[in-house]
Amino acid sequence: MKRLDLFFAGIRVPIDAAVIVLAGWTAYWIRIHPRVAEVLPVRFNIDVNELLRVVLGVAIFWILIFTANRLYSVKRRSVREEVGRVIYAVSTGMMLVFTVIFFSREIFDSRFIVLVAWVLAMFFVILARLLLRLLQRLLLSRGFGQRHVILIGPKEETAPLLDEFGAKPGLGFYVIGTRTQFDQETQSWIIRKKHKGSVDEIIFANPDANRKEALKLLAFCEQQHINFYYTADLLEASTSKLEPHTFAGIPLFEVKQTPLDGWGRIYKRTFDLIVSLLLILLSSPLQLIVAMILIGERQGGILFRKLPNGKPVQRVGEGGKPFTFIKFRSMVKDAHKLRFDKDFLAEHGNERAGTPLFKLEHDPRITRFGQLIRRTSIDELPQLYLALFGKMSLVGPRPHFPEEVAQYKPEHLKVLTIKPGITGMAQVSGRADLDFNDEVRLDTYYIENWSPLLDLQILAKTAWVVLLSRGAK
Repeated sequence: MKRLDLFFAGIRVPIDAAVIVLAGWTAYWIRIHPRVAEVLPVRFNIDVNELLRVVLGVAIFWILIFTANRLYSVKRRSVREEVGRVIYAVSTGMMLVFTVIFFSREIFDSRFIVLVAWVLAMFFVILARLLLRLLQRLLLSRGFGQRHVILIGPKEETAPLLDEFGAKPGLGFYVIGTRTQFDQETQSWIIRKKHKGSVDEIIFANPDANRKEALKLLAFCEQQHINFYYTADLLEASTSKLEPHTFAGIPLFEVKQTPLDGWGRIYKRTFDLIVSLLLILLSSPLQLIVAMILIGERQGGILFRKLPNGKPVQRVGEGGKPFTFIKFRSMVKDAHKLRFDKDFLAEHGNERAGTPLFKLEHDPRITRFGQLIRRTSIDELPQLYLALFGKMSLVGPRPHFPEEVAQYKPEHLKVLTIKPGITGMAQVSGRADLDFNDEVRLDTYYIENWSPLLDLQILAKTAWVVLLSRGAK
């Protein structure tokens, strides 16, 4: 997602509000104009301040209707689709306004103002959006905010796209390179390109490619946060996750990775900031008590954040990037070192042997107080600070150690495409007893089907699990 796309999606909100107010104001002045009043005598009495209050209220209400109709999406739509959505949203809003006026005539009952405002609102909103579209196209044609694209496929398939994007810079696609196939050399080349600058899109224009190669490229794009397009009839996928496009007469389908792009990402980050700060304030007395008890145990520090060699404890976050992980200490000193001790493993085993994870059924490394705070998930409270500062999210996939992630298979890497969470679908659906592959499937479902309501449901289930003391063992 380019900043230019986000800017033009966001700037529509105040512009829409302004032109809606302008439409209502203009309709009012047309109605009270002497020439109109001669034909239709004014039968209502409303001053300018009261009118402004009503129009502002309507504008705010309509913005919510526009949002519900996805008129602030970062997706670039066709003019026809944009105009259709505006007409539908404005008409819906005006019908509700008309209904309120019909049942309550305390303000005014001028159907003339309502009808004129309806027409003017449609005209002003559509005009404003067309002008914004022209401005965005102009900026794109000058090289601002263009999406950097790599084309992969035989020359006869990629050449028409290359010509189309070159001839129409206003589309916003700038081709930074082409490859004939996706192999290890191409993968390394793409990573180098991404490190040097930006790779936003990969178009796989090879309808004859085998399924294995296509799925490998799709998994790679998800891991690298690169949008993936492919030519028709290449992959079988749920149509709800596909976005059709046509370039140079060639039908392409964009695989929508997650709703956590654009406004979804902004909403989730805002939610994390507000809720994590609130939870930190509410839990601060409890955190202080836990810290004092841990100091009294003299088993090490208050937090589990450093390894015996002095290096910080790291987990793998979004995009495969490691970050310093913290939680209240619940184990004996040097507990992390024991997971690699052959004698220790021979005696206690690993119930998740054969998977990337390490887990003991009855872990002797956990202290008595550690058992309490792990069972009630109190040990995870310091992670609220990680959510506050953007390293984690309140809800998301479970964060794993780098040595565990190193054993991931390609199909496991999708869990690294978003921020890890303090809680998540896997945690509330099975907690520590869940099979690793099932955990990945649940986290993948969450990524592909995220919604604000789903986050609230998971947080509610987490509270219930904690109350039942079914936390990590």
